[in-house]
Amino acid sequence: QIQLVESGGGLVQAGGSLRLSCTASVSVSDFNAMAWHRQATGKQRELVARLDRSGDMNYDASVKGRFTISRDKVVDIVYLQMNDLKPEDTAVYYCNGEGRTSYYNGEYRIIPDSWGQGTQVTVSS
Repeated sequence: QIQLVESGGGLVQAGGSLRLSCTASVSVSDFNAMAWHRQATGKQRELVARLDRSGDMNYDASVKGRFTISRDKVVDIVYLQMNDLKPEDTAVYYCNGEGRTSYYNGEYRIIPDSWGQGTQVTVSS
């Protein structure tokens, strides 16, 4: 089973910054895309940012211009840089690796859709 581990959450004042990190038990480049989702108390989980294999990035409108998703290929970590944090950004943030099936040298390799356990981000006003 593939494991994803998030780190970097915490308590920060409004206007502050945090950087979340996500590592995987396989290479992050094995996934079709890497994404960050969040779930606030009493709300549904929502997509925050997504980075696909070609390098295309997508952001939820509520974080565009404040959050940046990136991948460090050397250390094989996916980051979510969060600036100008607002109380409404308070949530548990989850790293997601989108599954991918590849065919190479006569064999299929299936990377399943994978999720981390989440890291709490709390923004105080």
